[in-house]
Amino acid sequence: MINHMKPYLSVIIPSYNEAKNFKRKVLNEVWDYLKVQDYEWELILSDDGSTDDTPYQLDIFAQKDKRIKVLHNKHAGKAPTVKAGMLAATGEWRLFTDFDQSTPLKEVEKLFKYTKNGANVVVGSREIVGARRDKEPFHRHVMGRGFNIIVQMIAIPGILDTQCGFKLFSSEATEKLFNQLYVYGGNQVRKDAFTGAFDVELLFLAKKNSFKIKEVPIVWNHNESNRVSPIKDSLRMFRDILIIRMMDIFGKYK
Repeated sequence: MINHMKPYLSVIIPSYNEAKNFKRKVLNEVWDYLKVQDYEWELILSDDGSTDDTPYQLDIFAQKDKRIKVLHNKHAGKAPTVKAGMLAATGEWRLFTDFDQSTPLKEVEKLFKYTKNGANVVVGSREIVGARRDKEPFHRHVMGRGFNIIVQMIAIPGILDTQCGFKLFSSEATEKLFNQLYVYGGNQVRKDAFTGAFDVELLFLAKKNSFKIKEVPIVWNHNESNRVSPIKDSLRMFRDILIIRMMDIFGKYK
């Protein structure tokens, strides 16, 4: 049994108007997995200023276990919400994962294998050999592949899937990378649920800081969402990738 003064794993889950996913009881699945592990853990539920009853539901859920914490943030988008949770965490390893659990939390076991080989950043991938994508519409898959080609050309060569919301960071990498975010540093004010290319900025910074990155195949189940505007969001993300490169040229990442 692993016994640490601080958590071995912090799980950070961002939320925004999650009434539909509460009905699916996805957080119960997360808790059922964590509570049987033989290491210390914490679960941080970081809310992005939800306007439905999500904040109330999160507070109720947190009463299940003292290791569950809730952060109530102003609505600023996914990047600042994840950042708040990652920097509030105290674990040796910190995983952020999507609320809808498109990738089940148990997939973290595949990522852990590479932490013993010196990786500081281990990212789930839907593209490399061994990954499984269930129920994904063909057009979404094609758009994702096209986006990644652009990412590799402009910002991060060698990473086949930057956008999978299942990423594990060492405490050292977390503190350094999330505090270096510039394009997605948290100053923006959002009126929508736009996710953006903050994963690209994170991985761009990880490479710039010479952290060892490992991409690992995972299981991913497509959950339909009305928050995504494929063409509009793709254009905004492309714009942001160009801005990331420009900010690097202008010396904003130090």
